[in-house]
Amino acid sequence: MQLRYRIVNVFTRGSDPFTGNPLAVVEDAGDLDEATMLALARHLNLSETTFITALDRNAGEAHVRIFTTAYEMPFAGHPTLGTAGVVADLLGGVDNVTLVLPAGRVPVVRTATDQPSCWTLTTAVTPTVRPPEAGRADQAAMLGLTEADLGDDALFVDAGVEQLVVPLVGVESVRRIAPVPHLLEQHARSGAGMVQVLVWAPSGADEVEARFFVAEGGGFFEDPATGSACANLGGWLQARGAHEPGGLSRLVHQGSAVSRPSELHLEVSAEGVVTVGGTILDVGRGTFTLP
Repeated sequence: MQLRYRIVNVFTRGSDPFTGNPLAVVEDAGDLDEATMLALARHLNLSETTFITALDRNAGEAHVRIFTTAYEMPFAGHPTLGTAGVVADLLGGVDNVTLVLPAGRVPVVRTATDQPSCWTLTTAVTPTVRPPEAGRADQAAMLGLTEADLGDDALFVDAGVEQLVVPLVGVESVRRIAPVPHLLEQHARSGAGMVQVLVWAPSGADEVEARFFVAEGGGFFEDPATGSACANLGGWLQARGAHEPGGLSRLVHQGSAVSRPSELHLEVSAEGVVTVGGTILDVGRGTFTLP
């Protein structure tokens, strides 16, 4: 079996191929079972790999599954945007596609026609929030910080995948984070059992500096650009009353700490609709040969 795949970078800074978050997209995965998808994701060893399992050219939509190296995700932002760019190309260069994900149907729109192209997704669900059980002292300890570094209240937010969103008092605190893996696993586990934490602080007018951590197996890694977390930041802002006339927008800077600077565009409409956008850059293609 021959499987075509592409490597695309999502949330890049312009056309720089060493920015943004890399993603592998397997173009025709309809014959693959779940175990093979997970094995391929582990083999590629990127934060996520997506599998296009069905393509409906008339409807302009694709059925897609998203895998980390350890499990399947119901929704994730950078895989959704990156896969949408590939699907659009497979459909002949269209500007609107819909991805059918486990979390729901996600419409994605091309918002710029230059290179690299810019795409924007609308979350499939209205964000929900709940307070964490961990107190502020525990939240600070799991990040290697002090309580003085913490800003407003942390919340678990779910705009497609539940994650803990922790605001800090300033950018300097964000840059000093030193996560403690076993404390992350103890205090930041979602209802679905995943440990994913977005930590952020304002960095200027309508701008944010953020870092995103995933803990598993006694360790952790830092993701360079996380669209689902950006959407959850929008849910956090709504929940904490950060409403602005006509809606709000933020430019989220992420990834500098892991030498993959990235830019994510967050908007929350006056009606509470959350959209996340960014650029997509096609950087490589290949073929897998399977028995």
